[in-house]
Amino acid sequence: MYRTADRRAGSLWLLACRSSAAVTGAAVLAILLFLLWFSLPLLDADTLSKLLSWDWRPFHGGFGILPMVAGSLLLSLSALLLAFPVSVGICCFAHGMGPSGPAACLLRLVKFMTSVPTVVYGFVGVFVLVPLLREAFRSGSGFCWLAAAVGLAVLILPTIVLMLHSQFMLIEPQVKLTATALGMSPAQRLLHLVMPNSGRGFAAALVLGFGRALGDTMIPLMLAGNAPQVPGSLLESLRAMTAHIALVVATDSQSLAYLSLFACGLILFLSTTLVNLGLQLLKRPEEDKG
Repeated sequence: MYRTADRRAGSLWLLACRSSAAVTGAAVLAILLFLLWFSLPLLDADTLSKLLSWDWRPFHGGFGILPMVAGSLLLSLSALLLAFPVSVGICCFAHGMGPSGPAACLLRLVKFMTSVPTVVYGFVGVFVLVPLLREAFRSGSGFCWLAAAVGLAVLILPTIVLMLHSQFMLIEPQVKLTATALGMSPAQRLLHLVMPNSGRGFAAALVLGFGRALGDTMIPLMLAGNAPQVPGSLLESLRAMTAHIALVVATDSQSLAYLSLFACGLILFLSTTLVNLGLQLLKRPEEDKG
């Protein structure tokens, strides 16, 4: 009797999981088809040449989205460059480099940061970071590439830290006996055994952090200045694709400028898909090994 009930419960859970997976897959496919459908009018030669240009001046016939593509890549990579070393330092502090009490408090703080809305980071950046940059460099308005990169770095830092933390927690039990036999301290165990065996975790953290930075809207919209250009320095303004979509949707709904947003959306969708595929490729060898 109990076995029959357990089988029924297991069958129901399996059906629920399969149904959820089917609905999720259908939703993703619907989004892709939606973006492709609205991008079709942009695929003729003349329109495509206007789209794949460096000139965004919609009132003068310029609808190039390449400055926004470059802006997204520059902003995401620079935020990752700022956040990754700090994240590694936090994980090292929490796994043998620092006292256990402060390390636990630091990890709790990082976990708390994941619950803070993105717009809060944006407001803090507008009222604290931007004036500091304006006063420190005495150049521009403070709404620039550097401000947005710092804001995005703070945003993606918890994602990277928690990814590395979970990888270290997975590796540590496997090497603890060996490290104890060799008389290693916790710091030596981390540096000589845990970190060298966490290469996939580092790669996954980089990929996940980049995807998180690339897909964010509020930080670039509020801090980057939103000039459609390729910046010549960290103190110049730029515009990311996500912010570009938000800005043009708010002001337009019929022109070629509006339709070009679907090309930006398609690029972001494909980029996110590549990020997820990268994570799956990183995960698969571990599953095959297991």
